[in-house]
Amino acid sequence: MSGRVLVGVKRVIDYAVKIRVKPDKTGVVTDGVKHSMNPFCEIAVEEAVRLREKKLMKEVIAVSCGPQQCQETIRTALAMGADRGIHVEVSGKDYENLGPLQVSKIMAALAKKEEASLVIVGKQAIDGDCNQTGQMTAALLDWPQGTFASEVSVDGDGLKVEREIDGGLESVRIKMPAVVTADLRLNEPRYATLPNIMKAKKKKIASVKPADLGVELTSRLEILAVEDPPQRQSGVKVESVQDLVTKLRDSGTL
Repeated sequence: MSGRVLVGVKRVIDYAVKIRVKPDKTGVVTDGVKHSMNPFCEIAVEEAVRLREKKLMKEVIAVSCGPQQCQETIRTALAMGADRGIHVEVSGKDYENLGPLQVSKIMAALAKKEEASLVIVGKQAIDGDCNQTGQMTAALLDWPQGTFASEVSVDGDGLKVEREIDGGLESVRIKMPAVVTADLRLNEPRYATLPNIMKAKKKKIASVKPADLGVELTSRLEILAVEDPPQRQSGVKVESVQDLVTKLRDSGTL
């Protein structure tokens, strides 16, 4: 089996940064804030690179949608082992309204254009936690999907995917081409070494616009307000069950 793997890599606010809501409640503060690749996307890149290293795939293409800074995220994927990158230029209001459906349309269009046999994305991004892009991409392409993957192996002309579900693990066999979403335990992403970081600077990143792919970015969703979660109240210690019952009654819980 030999084909191309398309991997989605999203630029998000770094997981170690404390999120701050804008004063006008239109979103979160992003200016001057450290960004990095979404952790689940790192896992997706690692899995794609491993498939190529096993000679099961011939090329790994990293894709990111957003402003110019997204090229830094693509460079990280290239340093991890991806062969080339595609930057889909989205900025301004279009970027603010960019959601899973719009990204899925872009990924589906690129999968057709690049004749990919496999699309791997993280199961979710740590900013929106939507967990929708992989499933929507599969639906738009009418391809089988293996979501929440904790193990992926080639099985004849398809894949065997071990999925993490509420009750434990589930194994499914899917035919190629297919879409896979990476879960936390699929692998441990490698660190980009200095030589590979230097090599990544010479690898190609193509820039395209959504219109070049025939994708319309109009969103049907409107964010009304973004607010901090309510501050958690301090607890109270009680000496006995009777005191607990009394407190619950006084608070109106019982």
